Amino acid sequence: MQEDILYLILYGASAMLSLTACCYLLFRKSNAIAPDVNSPLPLRRWTAAFLASMALSHVWYMPEFYLTTTEDILLTNLVGATLDFMTLVPLGIIVLLNMLQDHKRPLWPVFVAVAPLAAVTMLCAATCSITLLPVLYAYYLLLGIGLLIYMVREVRQYSLWLRNNYADLEHKEVWQSFVILAVILLFFGIYTLEPYYHSIKYIMQLNNMILVCYLLWRVETLSDLGITRSLPLTMEETDDGETMKNDFSPTATDKIGPLLQRHCIDTQLYLQHDLTLLQLAKAIGTNRYYLSQHFSRQGTTYNAYINGLRIQHFMNLYRKSVAFRQSFTAQQLAMESGFHNYRTFSNAFKHLMGLTVTGWIKNGSEDKTQQRLDAS
Repeated sequence: MQEDILYLILYGASAMLSLTACCYLLFRKSNAIAPDVNSPLPLRRWTAAFLASMALSHVWYMPEFYLTTTEDILLTNLVGATLDFMTLVPLGIIVLLNMLQDHKRPLWPVFVAVAPLAAVTMLCAATCSITLLPVLYAYYLLLGIGLLIYMVREVRQYSLWLRNNYADLEHKEVWQSFVILAVILLFFGIYTLEPYYHSIKYIMQLNNMILVCYLLWRVETLSDLGITRSLPLTMEETDDGETMKNDFSPTATDKIGPLLQRHCIDTQLYLQHDLTLLQLAKAIGTNRYYLSQHFSRQGTTYNAYINGLRIQHFMNLYRKSVAFRQSFTAQQLAMESGFHNYRTFSNAFKHLMGLTVTGWIKNGSEDKTQQRLDAS
């Protein structure tokens, strides 16, 4: 009896946390977790809808606490599962899709894919039979595997898109989120397949609370990239949506190198925080398509190009500081070189140079590092 009361308290707390988080996302205008980040409005709204469905899910399973017969409990679980497959599951998938901002993905395939789950559980509830449950479990497993494969591919494409369009990736990358969310959602699958193990129901409610907190953090720390996403990356259109001049042929990409030297390197435009491919294209007098093609022909990405210039700037500042015996820190020089924070700089330095900042300073291998920069 005491354990039932404890579970009921935990159950109610999980539902209230979901509802509170839903209201917070809907009615709060600014971020509390990351005030300097402007989170995507569609993601915010879809996440609120998902959290509302989590709270409602607790409501339609409530009769189970008061029922005594096995048949009534089974019927309650089947009806609850049907409602979950109509709301909770598709909304969860939509939240995952809205974290990817490279382009707008259609949502109707999500409802089509989940519809058989709702149909089978509805049929089971109508007949009060569990004969079709093996079919339900098999389809549920196939759907999960298919979603996992699809999301891995889409996240990889999204990461490449980020590196082709952004110099600073802070508050933009999401692959870590999908790893964590996959683990959390795995518990949902386990609970769905084996809901009657005594310990799992406690773990499930704790899992719900962790999921709510994590989604709040993810929504509030993910930057809105909608402006760049809405612009076409084609030869036929400029970044202002106007038809390009007929004399602007693909051979113009050969002139981009000198334009980058004059308008980006000489002016030290690369030191600007959050400099995007679109902004750089406008600064040098071309469009995103040709600039992107230029970096592709060079075998690099926009992100690697800008970070390479910033790291070169860091090394120049370091040499000058050492030569003039000025006091400095690596973190201070990294900030002066256009990086938002030292961790981002350190990761970029190691990725491009093949060694850590501390290792480079101790090594003093400036010549080798310069060769690496020229090669990149």
